[in-house]
Amino acid sequence: MENIKIKRTGAKKTVELREKNGVKYFVFPALEQLGIVDHLFSTRLGGVSKGCYSEMNLSYTRGDEKEAVDENYRRIADVMGHGRTLDDFVSTFQTHTTNVRVITKDDRGKGPARARDYTDIDGLVTNEKGIILSTFHADCPPIFFVDPVNNVIGLSHSGWKGTKGKIAEATLKIMKENYGSVASDCVCAIGPSICVDCYEIGEDVAEEFSSSFSKNELESERILIPYPNKKYRLNLWNAIKLTLIQSGVKEENIFVTDVCTRCNPSLLFSHRIQGDARGNLAAFLSLK
Repeated sequence: MENIKIKRTGAKKTVELREKNGVKYFVFPALEQLGIVDHLFSTRLGGVSKGCYSEMNLSYTRGDEKEAVDENYRRIADVMGHGRTLDDFVSTFQTHTTNVRVITKDDRGKGPARARDYTDIDGLVTNEKGIILSTFHADCPPIFFVDPVNNVIGLSHSGWKGTKGKIAEATLKIMKENYGSVASDCVCAIGPSICVDCYEIGEDVAEEFSSSFSKNELESERILIPYPNKKYRLNLWNAIKLTLIQSGVKEENIFVTDVCTRCNPSLLFSHRIQGDARGNLAAFLSLK
């Protein structure tokens, strides 16, 4: 662990790198301290995948060998603990929507263990203990949601389309409608993903954000930063945080990553660097 260098965006160190049986992964100490969830955000290290998928690829759709991905999930299950297996994971079917699915015991295993009978799902919520919610990433942020009052969790994939569409708000709404969660009780974390300095966009995406956030919000929260040649830098972390606050989450209960995927290519997969020849990272969240 000592020889792994992490480039961070600040001095807070909101996420910590851990290791178990060779698997290296990130956690938010703030979520650990709640005492009711197990969670992690994977790195490239500690799996068995080869080539461009090396080592810890967690996607079955990128061309990697199924046996390798299965073994990678077994290793993640071991890190999550409590005797969990492939049958305990439930995965999104991500297409950059703001659709959130309520997960019940009947969904257990949909992902690694058996076929998903749904599509176009970028967020998951549940109150079932032991089920491991799973989302996939290679620059797009994951958002962890924990309601410690009602013992409810949520996990969402929030790329630029999901962030613009405010999937954070949609996830909290589904948690409230189905489980009575109150946003002000929730603790949320925005996981490792591309930072503002690395995320260059064009006018088309900038215009999309201008339709979801006011001019004042874009400027005061430094969500959209103009650059020369009609380019911009987009701060997904600030946009998601603002959406969480506007949805009722207390600012002191929001924890933002200080690790960028593009800044750490030897540790994390990044679409901006590797393109399509790569594996996928994943975020995992489960009620104990």
